[in-house]
Amino acid sequence: MKSKYKTVACGGTFDYIHNGHKVLFTKAFNSAENILIGVTTDIFASKLGKNVENNFKTRVENLRDYLDKNFDEKDFQIVPLEKHFGFEIYADTVEAIVASIETSSHVIECNKKRIKMGFKPLQLIIIDMVIADDGNPISSSRIRLGEINEKGQIQK
Repeated sequence: MKSKYKTVACGGTFDYIHNGHKVLFTKAFNSAENILIGVTTDIFASKLGKNVENNFKTRVENLRDYLDKNFDEKDFQIVPLEKHFGFEIYADTVEAIVASIETSSHVIECNKKRIKMGFKPLQLIIIDMVIADDGNPISSSRIRLGEINEKGQIQK
């Protein structure tokens, strides 16, 4: 099956690779031949108020391990994110972005800048939030707090 896009982007902090991230990556890799993945730097994570347990290098290594094991036939590039979008997102080769509804509002800002630069706006591919067993979204924050595990199962 031919991919709809040549290149799509997605991003996150990826402190823990959880089921929500797995849905994000599956959608991205099913949508394009090449994936550009932005990973929040430690400084930007701090500015966002995120208290990550794993530093940037470890998060990238864990992400690369996961992707190599699960999507080894696909091309991907991991880049640091020092703000909501890295400069790579403003290249004319990126056609779409995969995001959750929670983060999709930032795409409007990005598209305004892309249009000013003479590029087409990104197509937005929205994924649903993945829900844990307790009915609330899975997140790395909740995993860090010990509420749930990476699969969204309640921790006792």
